Amino acid sequence: MSTNLGFIPEDKPLSISGRNWGQADLIGNMLSFDVGGKQAFELSLADVSQTQLQGKNDVLLEFHVDDTAGANEKDCLMEMSFHVPATNMTYVGDDNNPPAQVFCDKILSMADVGSSAAEAVAVFKEVTILTPRGRYSVELHLSFIRLQGLANDFKIQYSSVVRLFVLPKSNQPHTFVVITLDPPIRKGQTFYPHIILQFPTDDTIEIDLTISEDLLASKYKDRLQASYQGLEVEVFAQILRGLSGAKVTRPGKFRSSQDGYAVRASLKAEDGVLYPLEKAFFFLPKPATLILHDEIDYLEFERHGAAGTSSISSHYFDLLIRLKSEQEHQFRNIQRNEYHNLFNFINSKNLKILNLGEVQGPSGVAAVLEGSDDEIPDFHLERIKYAREGGGAALDSDEEDEDFVADGDDGGSPTDDSEEEGSDASEGGEEKPIKEKRKETTAPKPAAVRKKKREEGDEDGKKKRRKKDPNAPKRAISSYMYFAQSEREVLKKTNPGLSFQEVGKVIGERWKKLSDAEKERYEESARQDKARYNKEMTEYKGGGHTAGPDSESEASG
Repeated sequence: MSTNLGFIPEDKPLSISGRNWGQADLIGNMLSFDVGGKQAFELSLADVSQTQLQGKNDVLLEFHVDDTAGANEKDCLMEMSFHVPATNMTYVGDDNNPPAQVFCDKILSMADVGSSAAEAVAVFKEVTILTPRGRYSVELHLSFIRLQGLANDFKIQYSSVVRLFVLPKSNQPHTFVVITLDPPIRKGQTFYPHIILQFPTDDTIEIDLTISEDLLASKYKDRLQASYQGLEVEVFAQILRGLSGAKVTRPGKFRSSQDGYAVRASLKAEDGVLYPLEKAFFFLPKPATLILHDEIDYLEFERHGAAGTSSISSHYFDLLIRLKSEQEHQFRNIQRNEYHNLFNFINSKNLKILNLGEVQGPSGVAAVLEGSDDEIPDFHLERIKYAREGGGAALDSDEEDEDFVADGDDGGSPTDDSEEEGSDASEGGEEKPIKEKRKETTAPKPAAVRKKKREEGDEDGKKKRRKKDPNAPKRAISSYMYFAQSEREVLKKTNPGLSFQEVGKVIGERWKKLSDAEKERYEESARQDKARYNKEMTEYKGGGHTAGPDSESEASG
C-alpha cells in the first residue's frame, strides 16, 4: 500500500469479537466511551431505564423502549453491558464496593432510572393491565406515561396517544380503559397498538397533582385541576386526557338485552365482549380489535348450530364484518336474544347488511333467524325424499347431507349379514339381554332359515329395500322441486356463504310468497313430467318389468 499508492495506513483497533476496551467517562448527563483517545460512541443517560450489577464486575444498562422510535425503526438499542475490572483506576472501589458497583451507582445517580412518585404528576399503583399483561405502577408525567412492572418498563410519549376509551364491562364490577397508540409500543417482536387497563368500577381515590401553580395556570388551566376526588377510573381518564389532549370515547346508544354496553362473543377462539360504539366496533380484551364504521364494506348475520345439530334450533348466531380491504372479522356465539338490539343499532348507522332476502330491512334477516319452520316447505327434506324415490340424479350437489338420517324401517343393505344377525341373535344363538320387552324367548334358527328370512323379509314381516332397477323410469318432479332447482343456483351465486339448510329455508320463503300465476309455469313443468313418467312406466311394465322394491329380483328371474 505504501509502495504503490504512497499511502501510509494507520493501525486502528476493531471490536471484531463483540467487545472493546476503552475508557467510560460520565460527563453531565452523557456517557462517553473513548477508544485510543478518540470517542467511539456516547449515550444519553436519560434513555437508560434500568441498570444493575451482574456478578462483581459487569454492569448492565437497559434502555427505554421508545414508543415513537421503537415501533418505526427496524432495530433499536435494548441493552448494553460494561465490564469494569477490579484494577480500574477511574472508579476506585474497595472490598465491599468494587469498581463496577461504583460505576453502577454513578449511573443511577444521573440516569432516568426509578423515578420517584414526586417527579410524576400523578401515580396510580398496582393497576391491572391486560395488554401487555401484568400489574404495573402507572406514572403520568408531563410529557409521557411510564408503566413500571416487575419485569417490564414502558415509556409512552403523549404524542403517540390517539384516543382513550372508557368502556364498562357488562355485568361485572370492572371498567376497561384503553389507550390507543400510533405508533404502537414494542416489546421484542411484539407490537401493542392498544394498552388495556382494568380498573374496579366502584373504587374511589383522592389525589393531588404534583405540578406547579404557574404551570397549571398557564398551560393546563382549562384541562387539569389541582386535585381530584372520585371514582379511580374517572380520575385516571380525566388526568390522562388533560395531559395528553386525547379525546375520550364512551359507550353510545347501544344497549344489550341485559341493559349492558356490549354483547358477549368470541373472535379467533378467544372469548370477549363486542362494544358497538357510535363510530366503531371494539372487541376486548384479546385480541383487541378496533373496527371503524368507515372501514366496513358490509355486515352479515349468520345463524349456526352446535356440531351435529340443526341450525334451526340454535340459540346463537354469528356476525361477519367484511372490511373494504377485503379482510373479514367473524364474531361467533352471540346469544340469539341480542339480535334485535344489535340489528337495529347497525341499521340505524346505515351500514350495509348482506341480507338473505332481497329487501334491506329487519324482515329479511328475521325471517331466517326467527321464522316458523312449519309454515314453509323444507327444501332439504324434499330433496332427500326425491333422491330416495329414484330421482336423485337430477339434483346432484357438491355439498354433504350431514343431517340425513335413515328411516327406522331401513334395515340396511340386504348383503349386510353381520348387522342382520346382530339384530336378532348373537353368534352363539343366545338372546341379547337388552330386549326385555319380549314375552317369550325365541329359539335359535338355523342358518338356512335366517338366510331365507333375509331374502323374503325380516321376522316382523317388514320388507327389505332392494336395489332399484337402473332401467326403471325416474320419478316425476313436483312443481316445488322445479322452483327449488332454479332458485338454488341463483342463491349459490349471489350468497356463496349460505349453508345448505339456509338455502332451503330461503327457497321455501320465496315459494310461499309466489302467487298462483307465478307458480303456474312450474306446475305446468310438473304436469308434463308426470305425463312423461306415466308413459315410460306403461312401456316399462309392458316390457315385462314390475315396478317396486322387488323389481330387481323379479326382472332377473
